[in-house]
Parts: sequence; C-alpha cells; structure tokens
Amino acid sequence: MKHPFSNLLENAWFDLHDPRVVWQIAVLLSCFVLAWAAGRALRLARVEADGIWKFGVGGLRRILFPVVALIPLTLSIELLKHWISVDLLRLFVPLLISLLLVRFFFYLLRHVFARGSIVRSFERAIAVLVWGGLVLHVSGLLPDVIDVLDDITFHLGTQKLTLWLVLQGLFWVVITLLAAMWLSGIIEARLMRAESLHSSLRVVFSRLARALLVLLAVLVVLPLVGINLTVLSVFGGAIGVGLGFGLQKIASNYVSGFIILLDRSIRIGDLITVDNFYGEVKTITTRYVVVRAADGREAIIPNELLIATTVLNHSYSNRQIRFALALQIAYRSDLQRAMQLMEDAARKHVRVLADPPPKAFLLRFADSGIDLELGVWIGDPENGTLGIRSELYLDIWRAFQDAGIEIPYPQREVRILPGADGAPG
Repeated sequence: MKHPFSNLLENAWFDLHDPRVVWQIAVLLSCFVLAWAAGRALRLARVEADGIWKFGVGGLRRILFPVVALIPLTLSIELLKHWISVDLLRLFVPLLISLLLVRFFFYLLRHVFARGSIVRSFERAIAVLVWGGLVLHVSGLLPDVIDVLDDITFHLGTQKLTLWLVLQGLFWVVITLLAAMWLSGIIEARLMRAESLHSSLRVVFSRLARALLVLLAVLVVLPLVGINLTVLSVFGGAIGVGLGFGLQKIASNYVSGFIILLDRSIRIGDLITVDNFYGEVKTITTRYVVVRAADGREAIIPNELLIATTVLNHSYSNRQIRFALALQIAYRSDLQRAMQLMEDAARKHVRVLADPPPKAFLLRFADSGIDLELGVWIGDPENGTLGIRSELYLDIWRAFQDAGIEIPYPQREVRILPGADGAPG
C-alpha cells in the first residue's frame, strides 16, 4: 500500500505544472501572513514573566509561527483536496513540523544546559536528525529505511531487540531526560530561594530530586517503547562490577559528598584549611568542594579527602577568629604607654570586635628591643586579614610617632681591644 505522504517532492513538482497551483500558493501565503500577524499582535517579546511562566512565554514565542501556520494549512488541505490536488500544501506540513521541533529542542537545550560547546554539538546533532528525517520522508525513502532498521535484530539476555526499537528508545529517553533535568532545575531554583532550609540541605534535596527524576524518566520511557525492564539487570550487574573495581574513587567521592552535606561539617561560606590550602568554601557538590583563597586561587578538593583527613574549620561553631600583630619598641620607650596605644588603635577599627576586646602582650626582651604582640578578634574572616593588618600597623605607627615611642632597628657595637691583630699597642 502506498503511503499517502510518499514521494511528496515528485507530486509537488507535478502540482507546479498545474495552473490551479495558484490556489495552493495563495493558501500558503495566507497562512504565513496570518502566522506573522499573530506574532506581531501578541507581542510576546515584551511580556514580562518570571520562573516557569518566563520559560513558557519564551517557548511559545519561538514556536508560535509554525504552530499558527500549521493550523490553517491543515484545515485548507482538508477542504481543498476534494476539488484540486494539494500535494504542494502537503509538502509544507512536514517542513513546518520540522521547524517546530528544531526550535523547541534548541530552546529546551539552552534552558537545561549552560551555553557551551556541548550544547552546540547537541543542537547540530538534533538539526541533522530532524532535517535528515524530513528529507527521507518527503522523498518516500523513510519507510524503507525503517524496514531496514527493523530487520537488524539482536538479543540482550532473553529480550529480542531491533535497531529501530533501540533508536526509538534512545529518542524518548533523551526527551524524558531533558524534561526531567528541566523540572529538576525548577525545583533547585525554588529550593535555593527557601531561606528556612539550611544551605547544605538545599543542595542535598536538589541533587536527590535531579537523580530521582532522571531515574523515573528512564523507568517510564523504556516500557513505553516495548523494552522490558528486566534488561536493565544486565546493565546493573555491569555497573556494580565497575563500581567495585574501576570506580571506587568516584563512588567514594559521591558517598562522601552526601555525608558532608547531611552532617553539615562543612558548609558554604566556611573558612577551612585542608591539605595546606586555606580559603572560603564556595561550592559543595556531590563529588568535590571548591575552596577559594583570598588571592583568587581556587582549589577543587575531592570529598573523600575531606572525610579521610583532618580539616581545620575556622568558622565551624563560631565565625570569630583571632590574629596577632607583632611589634618591637626600644628599651628607652614607655612600655605601658606603647601597649595602651596599641589597644586604643585596635578599638577604633570598625572590623575589630569589642568582645573579646583587643589585648596587647609583652612577649620577650630581645636583643634590639622589647617584643610586643597585639591580639585582635574579627567577625568577618571571609574578608581576609591582610587589609586590616595594614591599617592597624599604620594607625599604631602614627600613634607611636605622636607619643615619641621608638621602633628600633638592629644595632651592633664593635670594640677593638688592645693587642688584637692589627690594633695599635
């Protein structure tokens, strides 16, 4: 039986030699003008929306033209086919459907994934598949290609599969995975705005939601395309063996990541020292933690390392930290006055906490002078200590200058004894 849409190109070519083709051209132009006018009238580009409504408005704006053109085109085909040949109009139906699919998938990909080379590769692959299928369809070769793919069979366990069935399964798996990842993105955005939940719990719930949605998408789509779920037992065994031998580190990092997120031993914003690297925790994922130092360097630390080694968390139970400034004054300077000036300079600084108060200490009587130390506490360690150190040193220097307190430098006294080599007798 001849397919009603086979050899559309050949039939459309015959229509072009028929004088009555002017009616088909008029219908096409009317459909395109109507679609263009609908886009101008709705003005979706100016509609302000947020969240899921923004996604819906943006998607509708991209598919509005082919959708609006398809509706009157399909109705016209049903009305005119009783009087004239409408193969030229039929040719534009798959063209508009292909345009609709390409625009929809590209828009979905750009919202599911970040912009980059991978997304562009997906877009090119989808465009090739859609337009390639369109060429096969309008040329009448698509049924033959499907028959060839359906004749290629193989067995996976007790399940008999065909290449065409596998391709259908892959197509629907990709569709459902994209939908699942889009939904997980919406859930993650809502969770991140939930101020009542701890930041670590938000990350945990968002990761779990994504994993569950992806698993649900695979479990739902496979039976729909006729693939028995028992086939997955073969892959499950292979994955188990791979995790047991070749993926131990990866599995360990993922398990460690969930442990860190659940026990809250390390949280976003904490200041930690691990593997001799000090910085602020910027990102916690299920595989690694990103720690940013004050100089802009970022360390990507595997979660397993954070579980198996000692981690210095400088802000675990209290974000207040203490640091010290070392000074030396001359022996002839007023010691009590110098210590008082150091404490007064610290109290005037906006970042220094009043409780615990800054305190000056006498450390030792050194060779060139008296060593002092000023200990201060701050409550915003994420802003670093280099800037406050510099400002405090400058304030103390000015106070010492005004009070006449001397900061010594190394001095050596050389005495030449009588009778030494080269010395006068």
